[in-house]
Amino acid sequence: MSSTAEGLTFADLLARLGDIAPQRIRLRPAPGEAVERDLLELHRCERRLYELVDGVLVEKAMGFKESIIACTLIQVLGAYVKAHDLGIVAGEAGMVRLAPGLVRIPDVCFVAWNQFPGRVVPDDPIPQLAPDLAIEVLSQGNTPAEMLRKVNEYFAAGVRRVWLIDRGTRSARDYRSPADVVSLGDDDSLDGSNVIPGFRMLLAELFGPLN
Repeated sequence: MSSTAEGLTFADLLARLGDIAPQRIRLRPAPGEAVERDLLELHRCERRLYELVDGVLVEKAMGFKESIIACTLIQVLGAYVKAHDLGIVAGEAGMVRLAPGLVRIPDVCFVAWNQFPGRVVPDDPIPQLAPDLAIEVLSQGNTPAEMLRKVNEYFAAGVRRVWLIDRGTRSARDYRSPADVVSLGDDDSLDGSNVIPGFRMLLAELFGPLN
């Protein structure tokens, strides 16, 4: 059943998804009727990244500079995780099913080996798992309401830590839970603590390539 059939206006739908811009909503399939098969077909044919939320295909907000930050994190975090044999690091095309009908794409995520029996990464293009660490690099198209919804969804699914990186303010928010968040500035460090023990990275180092 479509969202409009449930009595929602398009404005209601945008608000429910976090006050996002209307151009990020895919109208075919109709909002409320999309499934994972539609998501995979879009990624295959159009090479554009969409997330699946409440049966709605929502284009992922992205930007060139944001991608640079994500790639820097993948390089540094990936090297540390590999050196200490902790698990895997995935990038900005790695879809995860957080719940039935809810597919998100963290810009970067870390998943510990204990989530993969026998250390075998599943072949499913959309695996059912909650990353130990989910990282989102904010783009211009993201809204505060959208990101708050994402943070809550991540923790509801079992994610242990969420980092929101804001290149515009050269800052970050380190969530231990939806209610426990630490704000970090340019002179502070991202700290893996209990999720990736021993990992630290200065935000100034992360934003360095953009200087």
